[in-house]
Amino acid sequence: MISSHYQWQLAQVNNSKLADQLAQEFKLAPVVAQILIARGYDSIEKVDRFLHPKITDCYDPFLLHDMHQAVTRIQSAIEKGDLITVYGDYDADGITSTAVMFETLLTLGANVNYYVPNRFSDGYGPNTAAFNRLIDAGTQLIITVDNGVSGNAAIAAANERQVDVIVTDHHSLPQELPAAYAIVHPRYPGSDYPFGDLSGVGVAFKVAWALLEEFPVELLDLVSIGEVADLVSITDENRILVSFGLQQLRTGSRVGIHELVKVAGLNETELTETNIGFGIAPRLNALGRMGDANPGVELLTTLDEEVATKMAQQLEQKNNERQELVAQITEQALDQANDEENIARKTLIIAGQNWHEGVLGIVASRLVEQTGKPTLVLNVNAESGIAKGSGRSVAGLDLFAAIDQKRELTVAFGGHEMAVGLSVPVDNIEALKDQLEVAAIQQQFDTAAKQVLAITAKIPVDDADLDLFDQVEQLAPFGNGNKRPLFEIQAEQIQNVKTMGKTNAHLKFDLMGVKQTLTAIAFNHGTAAAQINAGNNNLAVVGTLDDNVWHGNHNIQLMVKDFQLAGTQIVDCRTNHLAAQLFTDDSYYLFFNQQLMQKLADYTTTKKILLVSDLSAGQLADQSVTVVDCPPNLAALVAAFKLGGQPSIIKMLLYQPHSVYLSGMPDRQSFAVLYKFVREHHDVNVHDQLKLLSEYLKIEPEQLIFMIQVFFEVGFVKINHGILNGVTNPPTVDLKTSKVYQQREQSMIAEKTLIYSDAPAMRRWMNENMSAD
Repeated sequence: MISSHYQWQLAQVNNSKLADQLAQEFKLAPVVAQILIARGYDSIEKVDRFLHPKITDCYDPFLLHDMHQAVTRIQSAIEKGDLITVYGDYDADGITSTAVMFETLLTLGANVNYYVPNRFSDGYGPNTAAFNRLIDAGTQLIITVDNGVSGNAAIAAANERQVDVIVTDHHSLPQELPAAYAIVHPRYPGSDYPFGDLSGVGVAFKVAWALLEEFPVELLDLVSIGEVADLVSITDENRILVSFGLQQLRTGSRVGIHELVKVAGLNETELTETNIGFGIAPRLNALGRMGDANPGVELLTTLDEEVATKMAQQLEQKNNERQELVAQITEQALDQANDEENIARKTLIIAGQNWHEGVLGIVASRLVEQTGKPTLVLNVNAESGIAKGSGRSVAGLDLFAAIDQKRELTVAFGGHEMAVGLSVPVDNIEALKDQLEVAAIQQQFDTAAKQVLAITAKIPVDDADLDLFDQVEQLAPFGNGNKRPLFEIQAEQIQNVKTMGKTNAHLKFDLMGVKQTLTAIAFNHGTAAAQINAGNNNLAVVGTLDDNVWHGNHNIQLMVKDFQLAGTQIVDCRTNHLAAQLFTDDSYYLFFNQQLMQKLADYTTTKKILLVSDLSAGQLADQSVTVVDCPPNLAALVAAFKLGGQPSIIKMLLYQPHSVYLSGMPDRQSFAVLYKFVREHHDVNVHDQLKLLSEYLKIEPEQLIFMIQVFFEVGFVKINHGILNGVTNPPTVDLKTSKVYQQREQSMIAEKTLIYSDAPAMRRWMNENMSAD
């Protein structure tokens, strides 16, 4: 049995009439119409707005808190020629936010520069020392992008030096807000802004729009990158921004992104949100993780192709270095996560020395995937006594709120419900561990509970075709709030289970339908191949549809998200030769033939040997069982497991030294030949003359023995001390009513079903017939 990693939850759609109406109105497949209804798009107007996003549906930027105040102050600084510094952040959202604001101010003729803080020397968000250096260098107005709401101290220091700070941010608001000149934030308390899920670049874009006094389409490529990278909800206004941003990206008009796309090996004319999330964003993030992120802004804003090419290659190198570090640290961190103390915890704080702080957020994500626990990963600086790092959470525990209750334990702290960054004195780590455990109890977080996996629909293999894929793509761009639909695929059977990759880490198998085959790919599940092969008819699979294009040919495949294998696994070990190495498992060895069991005593003296006739009730339940020999009939096998219980694994050796199936059933003519012989001959020594008799009658010895047994049972012959004679005036009887005849028939059926069928057919019969119920 393989348990699912998630708790599967199938979406319920009760309004079939509305689904039919939407399907007809928008020419949608019924399942796609049901997806829209399940996601809250339950009217023609809502569906039309969703399927056909319009720039004109974006909200007025001046609805954002303090927007008028911010725009007025920036315009004043531009008019006076004051030096404006855009103070950014080192992740992809922060880099694109900085680029949007910097480019906008340049367009307006501002005296502007930008500063992206260094993760290692400045830390996250406004830094007092950095602010002072900027002011010393002549900065007269600071505009933060993608940060600032937690920068109370630095902003207070700037105010003391008569330098205004405008905060544009989207992160969770602390209890005490900074005394900034203006705070532009979509979720500012009391704000009337209709959509609170803008990312940092989304807020920066709103400020740019307000400053430029027209919708700046040319900035949407940057907006789409930051929005997707920051995992904000791709609904409502964000859906519009990302949709048109992707269109802008596909034009290749921004030279820096064009070169970045090239080194990432992406198809620029068909860029998707997935390409951003797994191709573009990680390379931008790599700069800030490995060192200075300022070159990322230069890449995004440069007009020089030579500079763009050089910098794109630099990002590629940094990304490669980042990948190597993540692998190394993750291995060490997992060792800690699996120690006795941490296994008992609901939350994790993992700390090490000489860990590269820039990749600890990724490592935390890897640990969350492996353990299901909210996790902080910290690097301890022995000299300073400060540990810095990042945290990632899971649904059910608000990590920001958990730490914010004891913010005094930290030196620096910020983030949101699912992800945080922080610095904490080493002496406070134990107290912080205790606080996370307390918060887990307060928030009723249950580590044993599986995270819910929302399944869009259950469909047969034959429905998972290119037409459905194209229809599903109308729902893109996908992301939080608009997940790519997950389908549970109903297959007739599973075939061609195999592993992939240099280390056989990945899994590939075919889901068979009536009309088509759907190939499924499950990354990092190669170890499940043998189990799936053993019980594939009980395999339930959930995944997303993907268009695999090879040499211009399109083939839909399933990218597996989760699977579960119910019931008993049937392992095909069928053999016509028994050897000692077949009896090395900690398994029950089940025999139907007592003589064979005794003959193999040397192989099995230290094992769990069972004769079917000696089975007790429930003895085999949830055990590993090896069926050594072929049963005399199928009913005997079914009865064995009905009494013994349902094992977790059944290994089928099914040894049969003499196959009655291959020998076959003697025909009517053969029986007639034998009958005539016994009527005409007397005192035949069948014990000593069997071979001679077989040659004379031209009947195989094994069949001849069987026929004599049938004749003996029905009263055609009598045998005394091996001497055969016919019976005078034998009874009239149908030979097929003989028990010996019927037993041979049943043995032939058993061999045909269990030994001479292909593996899928044998497993299918077993799964359908051997249940203990």
